[in-house]
Amino acid sequence: IQEAEDKVKSFQHRDKIELHLIGHLQGNKAKRAVELFDVIQTVDSIKLANRLDNYSADIGKKQRIFLQVNAGADPKKQGFSPEEIILASSEISKLPNIILEGIMTIPPHGLPEEKLRSVYSQTRRIRDKIRSETNNNCQCLSMGMSDDFEIAIEEGATHIRVGTALFGERPQ
Repeated sequence: IQEAEDKVKSFQHRDKIELHLIGHLQGNKAKRAVELFDVIQTVDSIKLANRLDNYSADIGKKQRIFLQVNAGADPKKQGFSPEEIILASSEISKLPNIILEGIMTIPPHGLPEEKLRSVYSQTRRIRDKIRSETNNNCQCLSMGMSDDFEIAIEEGATHIRVGTALFGERPQ
């Protein structure tokens, strides 16, 4: 949030930029996220979705979101489990100030290609199930980063995250 606050000040044409939040969002920063971002890609709990809905109502906004699924069962990653995301998507889709546009995943680091492809394929199937059974608006699929985006695209990604390829490694 703080990094975006600093950078957004330098955007000369903010109205022409679709700004996505990628990364764990702490509940205490949800209000500022609603104010700053067009899309919040890492909604990982019903509690967070409810907070975003309330803050969106306060400012008269329909907040676009992606649900994060931990399809790789990585204990270091946030997100709904594949087993709980369908029910969660149904509940979140009822929130009046939330627009569920997609699903996103961040796989465990260093997976072999076959396992990585399996994680991405499973994520696509989850999105397809949500789209057909719960929320037809859930069209987007955000998966793949600089080192694996080709596989993600082959498995159906509509959004890829290639910041490292464009800007280099982030400072620690």
